[in-house]
Amino acid sequence: MRIKPFVILALCCFAGSAYATPRIQHWQAPSGAQVYFVEDHGLPMLDVAVDFAAGGAFDDAATPGVAGLANSLLNLGAEGLSEDDIARKLADIGAQMGGHFDADRSGLSLRTLSGAAERDVALEILARVLQHPLFPEAVLAREKARLIAMLKEAETKPESIAAKAFGKAVFGMHPYGRSTEVADVEKIQRADVDGFYRAHYGAKAAVVALMGDITRAQADAIAQQLTASLPAGGASTRIAPVTVQIQAGEQRIAHPASQSHILIGTPGIARNDPDYFPLYVGNYILGGGGFVSRLMHEIRERRGMAYSVYSYFMPMQQPGAFQIGLQTKKEQADAALKLARATLRDFVDKGVTAQELQAAKDNIVGGFPLRIDSNRKILDYLSVIGFYDLPLTYLDDFTAKVDQVTAMQIRAAFQRRIHPEAMATVVVGAPEKMESKK
Repeated sequence: MRIKPFVILALCCFAGSAYATPRIQHWQAPSGAQVYFVEDHGLPMLDVAVDFAAGGAFDDAATPGVAGLANSLLNLGAEGLSEDDIARKLADIGAQMGGHFDADRSGLSLRTLSGAAERDVALEILARVLQHPLFPEAVLAREKARLIAMLKEAETKPESIAAKAFGKAVFGMHPYGRSTEVADVEKIQRADVDGFYRAHYGAKAAVVALMGDITRAQADAIAQQLTASLPAGGASTRIAPVTVQIQAGEQRIAHPASQSHILIGTPGIARNDPDYFPLYVGNYILGGGGFVSRLMHEIRERRGMAYSVYSYFMPMQQPGAFQIGLQTKKEQADAALKLARATLRDFVDKGVTAQELQAAKDNIVGGFPLRIDSNRKILDYLSVIGFYDLPLTYLDDFTAKVDQVTAMQIRAAFQRRIHPEAMATVVVGAPEKMESKK
Protein backbone atom coordinates (compact mmCIF):
# COMPACT_ATOMS: atom_id res chain seq x y z
CA MET A 1 0.00 0.00 0.00
CA ARG A 2 2.92 2.35 0.58
CA ILE A 3 4.63 1.66 -2.73
CA LYS A 4 2.30 3.64 -4.93
CA PRO A 5 3.38 7.17 -3.82
CA PHE A 6 7.02 6.29 -4.46
CA VAL A 7 6.18 5.00 -7.93
CA ILE A 8 4.27 8.15 -8.78
CA LEU A 9 7.06 10.34 -7.39
CA ALA A 10 9.68 8.50 -9.42
CA LEU A 11 7.67 9.05 -12.59
CA CYS A 12 7.37 12.75 -11.80
CA CYS A 13 11.04 13.68 -12.01
CA PHE A 14 10.76 15.79 -15.14
CA ALA A 15 8.79 18.95 -15.64
CA GLY A 16 6.24 18.91 -18.42
CA SER A 17 7.51 21.99 -20.21
CA ALA A 18 11.18 21.06 -20.51
CA TYR A 19 12.07 23.78 -23.00
CA ALA A 20 10.04 26.67 -21.59
CA THR A 21 11.79 29.21 -19.42
CA PRO A 22 9.84 29.27 -16.14
CA ARG A 23 8.10 32.45 -14.99
CA ILE A 24 9.51 33.32 -11.58
CA GLN A 25 7.35 35.13 -9.04
CA HIS A 26 8.95 36.84 -6.06
CA TRP A 27 7.66 38.49 -2.88
CA GLN A 28 8.45 38.92 0.79
CA ALA A 29 6.45 36.84 3.24
CA PRO A 30 4.99 38.48 6.38
CA SER A 31 7.73 36.71 8.34
CA GLY A 32 10.36 38.62 6.36
CA ALA A 33 11.49 35.64 4.28
CA GLN A 34 12.13 36.11 0.57
CA VAL A 35 9.95 33.83 -1.57
CA TYR A 36 10.64 32.62 -5.14
CA PHE A 37 7.93 30.61 -6.84
CA VAL A 38 7.28 28.89 -10.17
CA GLU A 39 3.74 27.62 -10.67
CA ASP A 40 3.47 24.50 -12.81
CA HIS A 41 0.48 22.16 -12.79
CA GLY A 42 1.89 19.74 -15.33
CA LEU A 43 2.79 17.19 -12.65
CA PRO A 44 1.16 16.38 -9.29
CA MET A 45 4.21 17.32 -7.25
CA LEU A 46 5.72 20.10 -5.18
CA ASP A 47 9.38 20.89 -4.53
CA VAL A 48 10.38 23.23 -1.72
CA ALA A 49 13.75 24.49 -0.50
CA VAL A 50 14.56 26.85 2.35
CA ASP A 51 18.06 28.36 2.50
CA PHE A 52 19.92 30.45 5.05
CA ALA A 53 23.24 32.28 5.15
CA ALA A 54 24.55 29.60 7.47
CA GLY A 55 27.21 27.73 5.49
CA GLY A 56 30.65 26.71 6.64
CA ALA A 57 32.09 30.20 6.20
CA PHE A 58 29.81 31.41 9.00
CA ASP A 59 31.43 29.13 11.57
CA ASP A 60 32.94 30.97 14.48
CA ALA A 61 36.73 30.65 14.30
CA ALA A 62 36.65 29.13 17.79
CA THR A 63 34.17 26.39 16.88
CA PRO A 64 34.74 25.13 13.32
CA GLY A 65 32.29 22.46 12.24
CA VAL A 66 29.24 23.77 14.10
CA ALA A 67 27.53 25.03 10.92
CA GLY A 68 27.75 21.63 9.26
CA LEU A 69 26.52 19.78 12.33
CA ALA A 70 23.58 22.17 12.69
CA ASN A 71 22.56 21.42 9.13
CA SER A 72 22.88 17.65 9.47
CA LEU A 73 20.94 17.60 12.76
CA LEU A 74 17.97 19.69 11.61
CA ASN A 75 15.88 16.78 10.36
CA LEU A 76 17.01 14.29 13.01
CA GLY A 77 14.51 15.26 15.66
CA ALA A 78 12.00 18.07 16.12
CA GLU A 79 9.32 19.09 18.58
CA GLY A 80 6.98 16.10 18.89
CA LEU A 81 8.90 14.07 16.29
CA SER A 82 11.79 11.70 16.77
CA GLU A 83 14.23 10.91 14.00
CA ASP A 84 12.35 7.66 13.33
CA ASP A 85 8.99 9.46 13.33
CA ILE A 86 10.19 11.87 10.67
CA ALA A 87 11.53 9.10 8.45
CA ARG A 88 8.43 6.91 8.84
CA LYS A 89 5.89 9.67 8.23
CA LEU A 90 7.72 10.85 5.10
CA ALA A 91 7.95 7.28 3.80
CA ASP A 92 4.23 6.75 4.37
CA ILE A 93 3.39 9.55 1.93
CA GLY A 94 6.25 9.01 -0.50
CA ALA A 95 7.94 12.32 0.35
CA GLN A 96 11.67 12.99 0.40
CA MET A 97 13.58 15.45 2.59
CA GLY A 98 17.23 16.32 2.22
CA GLY A 99 19.80 18.86 3.29
CA HIS A 100 22.17 21.01 1.29
CA PHE A 101 25.28 22.74 2.61
CA ASP A 102 28.28 24.63 1.29
CA ALA A 103 30.50 27.50 2.39
CA ASP A 104 27.75 30.10 1.83
CA ARG A 105 24.41 28.31 2.28
CA SER A 106 22.68 25.83 4.49
CA GLY A 107 19.16 24.55 4.12
CA LEU A 108 16.63 21.79 3.64
CA SER A 109 14.62 20.63 0.63
CA LEU A 110 11.38 18.68 0.34
CA ARG A 111 9.77 16.79 -2.53
CA THR A 112 6.19 15.64 -2.12
CA LEU A 113 3.08 14.79 -4.09
CA SER A 114 0.90 17.87 -4.34
CA GLY A 115 -2.36 16.28 -3.24
CA ALA A 116 -3.61 17.88 -0.05
CA ALA A 117 -3.30 14.71 2.04
CA GLU A 118 0.37 14.12 1.24
CA ARG A 119 1.37 17.77 0.89
CA ASP A 120 -0.04 18.89 4.24
CA VAL A 121 1.70 16.12 6.17
CA ALA A 122 5.03 16.72 4.44
CA LEU A 123 4.90 20.49 4.96
CA GLU A 124 3.98 20.11 8.62
CA ILE A 125 7.05 17.94 9.12
CA LEU A 126 9.29 20.40 7.28
CA ALA A 127 7.85 23.30 9.29
CA ARG A 128 8.58 21.59 12.59
CA VAL A 129 12.05 20.51 11.53
CA LEU A 130 12.96 24.03 10.45
CA GLN A 131 11.40 25.93 13.32
CA HIS A 132 11.56 23.57 16.29
CA PRO A 133 14.63 21.31 15.97
CA LEU A 134 15.68 19.47 19.12
CA PHE A 135 19.35 18.64 18.46
CA PRO A 136 19.12 15.59 20.78
CA GLU A 137 22.29 14.87 22.76
CA ALA A 138 22.38 11.23 21.69
CA VAL A 139 21.99 12.10 18.03
CA LEU A 140 24.62 14.84 18.33
CA ALA A 141 27.07 12.34 19.83
CA ARG A 142 26.38 9.88 17.00
CA GLU A 143 26.76 12.50 14.29
CA LYS A 144 29.98 13.78 15.85
CA ALA A 145 31.37 10.25 15.84
CA ARG A 146 30.34 9.81 12.22
CA LEU A 147 31.94 13.12 11.22
CA ILE A 148 35.14 12.30 13.11
CA ALA A 149 35.37 8.95 11.30
CA MET A 150 34.90 10.72 7.96
CA LEU A 151 37.60 13.27 8.78
CA LYS A 152 40.05 10.57 9.80
CA GLU A 153 39.40 8.68 6.60
CA ALA A 154 39.79 11.88 4.56
CA GLU A 155 43.22 12.41 6.11
CA THR A 156 44.42 9.33 4.19
CA LYS A 157 42.96 10.18 0.79
CA PRO A 158 45.13 12.17 -1.63
CA GLU A 159 42.18 14.06 -3.13
CA SER A 160 41.01 15.19 0.32
CA ILE A 161 44.52 16.16 1.39
CA ALA A 162 44.93 18.16 -1.81
CA ALA A 163 41.59 19.95 -1.43
CA LYS A 164 42.34 20.92 2.17
CA ALA A 165 45.83 22.20 1.37
CA PHE A 166 44.52 24.02 -1.71
CA GLY A 167 41.86 25.87 0.28
CA LYS A 168 44.44 27.14 2.74
CA ALA A 169 46.89 28.06 -0.02
CA VAL A 170 44.29 30.07 -1.96
CA PHE A 171 42.34 31.69 0.88
CA GLY A 172 44.77 31.74 3.79
CA MET A 173 42.95 32.63 7.02
CA HIS A 174 39.72 33.60 5.24
CA PRO A 175 36.69 31.44 6.16
CA TYR A 176 36.63 29.95 2.64
CA GLY A 177 40.00 28.35 3.42
CA ARG A 178 39.01 27.06 6.84
CA SER A 179 38.84 23.31 7.42
CA THR A 180 37.34 21.31 10.26
CA GLU A 181 39.69 19.10 12.28
CA VAL A 182 38.91 16.12 14.51
CA ALA A 183 39.79 18.14 17.62
CA ASP A 184 37.31 20.84 16.56
CA VAL A 185 34.45 18.37 16.31
CA GLU A 186 35.28 16.68 19.61
CA LYS A 187 34.74 19.87 21.59
CA ILE A 188 31.41 20.88 20.01
CA GLN A 189 28.53 20.87 22.50
CA ARG A 190 24.79 20.96 21.99
CA ALA A 191 24.73 24.58 23.18
CA ASP A 192 27.09 25.51 20.33
CA VAL A 193 24.78 23.95 17.73
CA ASP A 194 21.64 25.46 19.23
CA GLY A 195 23.31 28.87 19.49
CA PHE A 196 24.40 28.77 15.86
CA TYR A 197 20.89 27.80 14.78
CA ARG A 198 19.29 30.64 16.73
CA ALA A 199 21.75 33.19 15.36
CA HIS A 200 21.72 32.16 11.70
CA TYR A 201 18.33 30.58 10.94
CA GLY A 202 16.17 33.69 11.23
CA ALA A 203 13.17 34.36 9.00
CA LYS A 204 14.58 37.60 7.64
CA ALA A 205 17.60 35.68 6.35
CA ALA A 206 15.53 32.87 4.82
CA VAL A 207 15.07 32.24 1.09
CA VAL A 208 12.08 30.02 0.31
CA ALA A 209 11.92 28.45 -3.16
CA LEU A 210 8.80 26.63 -4.35
CA MET A 211 8.26 24.84 -7.64
CA GLY A 212 5.23 22.91 -8.76
CA ASP A 213 1.54 22.15 -8.52
CA ILE A 214 0.24 24.86 -6.18
CA THR A 215 -1.24 28.34 -6.64
CA ARG A 216 0.32 31.65 -5.70
CA ALA A 217 -1.98 31.91 -2.69
CA GLN A 218 -0.98 28.44 -1.53
CA ALA A 219 2.70 29.26 -2.03
CA ASP A 220 2.30 32.40 0.07
CA ALA A 221 0.68 30.43 2.88
CA ILE A 222 3.34 27.70 2.73
CA ALA A 223 6.21 30.19 2.91
CA GLN A 224 4.67 31.74 5.99
CA GLN A 225 3.99 28.33 7.54
CA LEU A 226 7.65 27.38 7.13
CA THR A 227 9.17 30.61 8.47
CA ALA A 228 6.77 32.38 10.85
CA SER A 229 8.21 30.70 13.97
CA LEU A 230 11.86 30.73 13.07
CA PRO A 231 14.20 32.20 15.73
CA ALA A 232 14.97 35.90 15.78
CA GLY A 233 18.31 35.38 14.04
CA GLY A 234 20.26 38.56 13.63
CA ALA A 235 23.71 37.26 12.73
CA SER A 236 25.40 38.92 9.77
CA THR A 237 24.65 37.40 6.39
CA ARG A 238 27.82 38.83 4.87
CA ILE A 239 31.16 37.05 4.57
CA ALA A 240 34.44 38.94 4.93
CA PRO A 241 36.04 40.09 1.67
CA VAL A 242 38.50 37.78 -0.05
CA THR A 243 42.00 38.90 -1.00
CA VAL A 244 41.79 38.28 -4.73
CA GLN A 245 45.49 38.63 -5.61
CA ILE A 246 47.73 36.10 -3.90
CA GLN A 247 51.42 35.32 -3.94
CA ALA A 248 52.69 32.42 -6.01
CA GLY A 249 53.32 29.31 -3.95
CA GLU A 250 53.88 25.61 -4.41
CA GLN A 251 53.33 22.87 -1.84
CA ARG A 252 54.45 19.28 -2.40
CA ILE A 253 53.04 16.66 -0.05
CA ALA A 254 54.29 13.09 0.12
CA HIS A 255 51.74 10.31 -0.36
CA PRO A 256 52.04 6.63 -1.35
CA ALA A 257 49.39 6.92 -4.07
CA SER A 258 50.51 5.78 -7.51
CA GLN A 259 49.44 9.09 -9.05
CA SER A 260 50.11 12.73 -8.28
CA HIS A 261 47.07 14.88 -7.57
CA ILE A 262 47.69 18.41 -8.86
CA LEU A 263 45.63 21.51 -8.10
CA ILE A 264 46.44 25.01 -9.37
CA GLY A 265 44.36 28.08 -8.58
CA THR A 266 43.58 31.46 -7.14
CA PRO A 267 40.53 33.39 -5.91
CA GLY A 268 38.22 33.91 -8.89
CA ILE A 269 34.88 35.70 -8.92
CA ALA A 270 31.78 36.33 -6.84
CA ARG A 271 28.38 35.10 -7.99
CA ASN A 272 27.17 38.52 -9.19
CA ASP A 273 30.44 39.60 -10.80
CA PRO A 274 30.06 41.60 -14.05
CA ASP A 275 32.72 39.39 -15.66
CA TYR A 276 30.69 36.25 -14.94
CA PHE A 277 29.61 35.44 -18.49
CA PRO A 278 32.93 36.16 -20.27
CA LEU A 279 34.71 34.03 -17.68
CA TYR A 280 32.04 31.31 -17.88
CA VAL A 281 32.30 31.03 -21.66
CA GLY A 282 36.07 31.40 -21.60
CA ASN A 283 36.49 28.69 -19.01
CA TYR A 284 34.36 26.34 -21.11
CA ILE A 285 37.06 26.70 -23.78
CA LEU A 286 39.95 26.47 -21.33
CA GLY A 287 38.95 23.47 -19.25
CA GLY A 288 35.23 23.33 -18.57
CA GLY A 289 34.11 21.83 -21.86
CA GLY A 290 35.40 18.30 -21.40
CA PHE A 291 36.99 16.82 -24.49
CA VAL A 292 36.68 20.05 -26.47
CA SER A 293 38.69 22.11 -23.96
CA ARG A 294 42.25 23.31 -24.42
CA LEU A 295 43.59 21.64 -21.30
CA MET A 296 42.11 18.30 -22.28
CA HIS A 297 43.49 18.62 -25.80
CA GLU A 298 47.00 19.55 -24.71
CA ILE A 299 47.42 17.26 -21.70
CA ARG A 300 45.36 14.20 -22.55
CA GLU A 301 44.78 14.08 -26.29
CA ARG A 302 48.18 15.21 -27.52
CA ARG A 303 50.43 13.81 -24.79
CA GLY A 304 48.42 11.25 -22.84
CA MET A 305 49.53 12.63 -19.49
CA ALA A 306 46.17 12.43 -17.72
CA TYR A 307 42.84 10.71 -18.13
CA SER A 308 41.02 13.85 -17.06
CA VAL A 309 41.95 17.49 -16.61
CA TYR A 310 39.57 20.35 -15.90
CA SER A 311 39.20 23.96 -14.83
CA TYR A 312 36.32 25.79 -13.21
CA PHE A 313 35.25 28.92 -11.39
CA MET A 314 33.34 28.49 -8.14
CA PRO A 315 31.42 31.77 -7.79
CA MET A 316 30.32 32.39 -4.20
CA GLN A 317 29.10 35.37 -2.16
CA GLN A 318 32.75 36.46 -2.14
CA PRO A 319 35.15 35.36 -4.90
CA GLY A 320 35.42 31.60 -4.76
CA ALA A 321 38.23 29.54 -6.23
CA PHE A 322 39.38 29.30 -9.80
CA GLN A 323 40.89 25.83 -10.04
CA ILE A 324 42.73 23.64 -12.52
CA GLY A 325 42.96 20.00 -11.52
CA LEU A 326 44.42 16.76 -12.86
CA GLN A 327 45.87 13.42 -11.81
CA THR A 328 48.88 11.91 -13.50
CA LYS A 329 51.63 9.33 -13.00
CA LYS A 330 54.21 10.48 -10.48
CA GLU A 331 57.07 10.25 -12.96
CA GLN A 332 55.40 12.75 -15.31
CA ALA A 333 53.87 15.03 -12.70
CA ASP A 334 56.38 17.82 -13.20
CA ALA A 335 55.96 17.73 -16.97
CA ALA A 336 52.16 17.76 -16.68
CA LEU A 337 52.26 20.64 -14.20
CA LYS A 338 54.55 22.61 -16.49
CA LEU A 339 52.23 21.98 -19.44
CA ALA A 340 49.10 22.99 -17.50
CA ARG A 341 50.76 26.24 -16.47
CA ALA A 342 51.92 26.93 -20.02
CA THR A 343 48.45 26.25 -21.43
CA LEU A 344 46.90 28.64 -18.93
CA ARG A 345 49.50 31.32 -19.62
CA ASP A 346 48.98 31.06 -23.38
CA PHE A 347 45.20 31.21 -22.92
CA VAL A 348 45.39 34.35 -20.77
CA ASP A 349 47.92 36.03 -23.04
CA LYS A 350 46.33 35.26 -26.41
CA GLY A 351 42.66 34.61 -25.69
CA VAL A 352 40.39 32.42 -27.78
CA THR A 353 39.87 31.92 -31.49
CA ALA A 354 36.65 32.75 -33.31
CA GLN A 355 36.13 29.06 -34.02
CA GLU A 356 36.57 28.10 -30.35
CA LEU A 357 34.20 30.84 -29.25
CA GLN A 358 31.44 29.86 -31.67
CA ALA A 359 31.73 26.18 -30.77
CA ALA A 360 31.53 27.02 -27.06
CA LYS A 361 28.46 29.20 -27.54
CA ASP A 362 26.74 26.53 -29.62
CA ASN A 363 27.38 23.89 -26.98
CA ILE A 364 26.34 26.02 -24.02
CA VAL A 365 23.22 27.44 -25.65
CA GLY A 366 22.28 24.09 -27.17
CA GLY A 367 22.58 22.40 -23.80
CA PHE A 368 20.66 25.03 -21.87
CA PRO A 369 17.26 23.26 -22.03
CA LEU A 370 18.80 20.39 -20.09
CA ARG A 371 19.53 22.82 -17.25
CA ILE A 372 15.82 23.43 -16.64
CA ASP A 373 14.29 20.11 -17.71
CA SER A 374 13.18 18.99 -14.24
CA ASN A 375 11.41 20.49 -11.27
CA ARG A 376 14.43 19.92 -9.06
CA LYS A 377 16.79 21.75 -11.42
CA ILE A 378 14.42 24.71 -11.55
CA LEU A 379 14.16 24.66 -7.77
CA ASP A 380 17.95 24.80 -7.52
CA TYR A 381 18.00 27.84 -9.78
CA LEU A 382 15.29 29.52 -7.71
CA SER A 383 17.39 29.04 -4.58
CA VAL A 384 20.53 30.43 -6.24
CA ILE A 385 18.67 33.40 -7.74
CA GLY A 386 17.11 34.20 -4.38
CA PHE A 387 20.16 33.68 -2.21
CA TYR A 388 22.52 35.69 -4.41
CA ASP A 389 19.93 38.30 -5.33
CA LEU A 390 20.21 37.67 -9.06
CA PRO A 391 17.69 39.16 -11.52
CA LEU A 392 14.36 37.36 -11.86
CA THR A 393 15.10 37.28 -15.58
CA TYR A 394 18.35 35.35 -15.03
CA LEU A 395 17.13 32.22 -16.82
CA ASP A 396 15.45 34.26 -19.58
CA ASP A 397 18.68 36.18 -20.18
CA PHE A 398 21.16 33.34 -19.87
CA THR A 399 21.50 32.24 -23.50
CA ALA A 400 21.44 35.82 -24.80
CA LYS A 401 24.25 36.82 -22.43
CA VAL A 402 26.27 33.81 -23.50
CA ASP A 403 25.72 34.66 -27.16
CA GLN A 404 26.80 38.28 -26.59
CA VAL A 405 30.22 37.34 -25.21
CA THR A 406 33.12 38.35 -27.46
CA ALA A 407 36.65 37.05 -27.74
CA MET A 408 37.92 40.46 -26.63
CA GLN A 409 35.76 40.33 -23.49
CA ILE A 410 37.07 36.88 -22.60
CA ARG A 411 40.68 37.89 -22.97
CA ALA A 412 40.19 41.10 -20.99
CA ALA A 413 38.27 39.35 -18.21
CA PHE A 414 40.89 36.61 -17.81
CA GLN A 415 43.70 39.13 -17.79
CA ARG A 416 41.91 41.09 -15.05
CA ARG A 417 41.11 38.06 -12.90
CA ILE A 418 43.68 35.34 -13.54
CA HIS A 419 47.41 35.92 -13.11
CA PRO A 420 49.34 32.77 -14.09
CA GLU A 421 52.47 34.01 -12.33
CA ALA A 422 50.62 34.30 -9.01
CA MET A 423 48.89 30.97 -8.46
CA ALA A 424 48.77 28.50 -5.60
CA THR A 425 49.89 24.98 -6.53
CA VAL A 426 49.42 21.81 -4.51
CA VAL A 427 50.88 18.45 -5.53
CA VAL A 428 49.93 15.46 -3.38
CA GLY A 429 51.94 12.36 -4.21
CA ALA A 430 54.70 14.42 -5.75
CA PRO A 431 57.61 12.76 -7.59
CA GLU A 432 59.73 11.05 -4.91
CA LYS A 433 62.94 12.75 -5.80
CA MET A 434 61.42 16.18 -5.09
CA GLU A 435 58.98 15.40 -2.27
CA SER A 436 58.92 17.66 0.76
CA LYS A 437 56.02 18.22 3.10
CA LYS A 438 55.41 21.74 4.26
